[in-house]
Amino acid sequence: MSSQVDTTAACYCTVETLTVVGARSSRHCSTQPDIKDGRIRVRINNPHKKKPSSETKRSITKQLLPPELIPGLPNDLAVSCLVRVPRMYHRKLRLVSRKWYRLLTSNYFFSQRIQFGMAEEWIYVIKRDRDRRRLSWHTFDPRHQMWHPLPPIPPEYSEALGFGCAVLSGYLLFLFGGKDRLKGSMKRVVYYSPRTNRWHHAPEMLRRRHFFGSCVMNNCLYVAGGECEGVPRSLRSAEMFDPSKNKWSFIADMSTAMVPFIGVVYKGRWFLKGLGTHRQVMSEVYTPATDAWVPVSDGMVSGWRNPCVPFNGHLYALDCPDGCKLRVYDHITDSWKSCMDSKLHLGDSQALEAAALLPVGGKLCVVRNNLSMVLVDVANSGGGKEWETIAGKGHFKSVVSTLWSNISGRNKHKSNIVHCQVLQA
Repeated sequence: MSSQVDTTAACYCTVETLTVVGARSSRHCSTQPDIKDGRIRVRINNPHKKKPSSETKRSITKQLLPPELIPGLPNDLAVSCLVRVPRMYHRKLRLVSRKWYRLLTSNYFFSQRIQFGMAEEWIYVIKRDRDRRRLSWHTFDPRHQMWHPLPPIPPEYSEALGFGCAVLSGYLLFLFGGKDRLKGSMKRVVYYSPRTNRWHHAPEMLRRRHFFGSCVMNNCLYVAGGECEGVPRSLRSAEMFDPSKNKWSFIADMSTAMVPFIGVVYKGRWFLKGLGTHRQVMSEVYTPATDAWVPVSDGMVSGWRNPCVPFNGHLYALDCPDGCKLRVYDHITDSWKSCMDSKLHLGDSQALEAAALLPVGGKLCVVRNNLSMVLVDVANSGGGKEWETIAGKGHFKSVVSTLWSNISGRNKHKSNIVHCQVLQA
């Protein structure tokens, strides 16, 4: 997929002040889409212009209305049909015509998919090839159990180390910070939108850093700690990105410098565990309401293992390397307890090691380094069918997906998962 700027799509970019990766300039069009009642209008922002009369509005609307989306059908009925098309076909639908592209990349279209319960969650996996040290990424559709191709990762992140990965607004995948093998620590930020299937640039962080902690709270992106070149090497600083303001701002510094290796948001607070300046294990918790960090050493942190995830008000974690057992944190006894066991253990090889634990479709999904995935229905434990395999090693449903995996090297080289996220569209 090309990463060049599409001037048509630029007018309909979700975050309008961000630019497409590969663009030579950051021009922004003042024309914004407004799709209501199934009709697509164009709204031109000009604060100094007088408001047009009702007759003028009707005239402008009539001139700017596009031809019918589907010949013979009113636009509202056409949109109602298109929102029900499975997500796996959206990439082809965007190629039908320019007006279909504008519709399928608009906020209105996806708000309709959410309203009608048609929005789908796909799993996005970023992997590092251990032989060539390069990154690749793939997306898996758990509903149809198919892998799908994606545009290449931006060149600045193709071999980056220690970068962050998070999801904002439920569908924007952000990559930020990290260390370039030649240029050192970065403060660069890019994001991917599944609606346009493109990478875009976002405002850079305020401080260069790599191997830091990150999380999302109240749809704001937080980063803290990590390392950078120079003295001191370890960092105490922390910052936050607010997408509504499209800017970064510093928050309170951590109590001591830390290189986090695990983190989770639980009950509105951000817990981090990592190594201090003298490589001692330490933990801190951040509360956004008070903008303060406090050292913590309770039972949750002391028995904490990665990966873990909050789900339905509880905190779950893997209880064995291959992800065949789960445990849950009991805040009453301040301890971790075993809760589910598949009774099918796969071994301790790195290929079978569980790299991520994610909430998907009302269940927990265990993702292993060999791209095998298992859904765990923790809400219905004891029913006998809590563990469901949705993807195995080399499990593909189409020739195209298999060919893509061969080209990308997924089947030829040993690799490990670096990040794993769920995007909704």
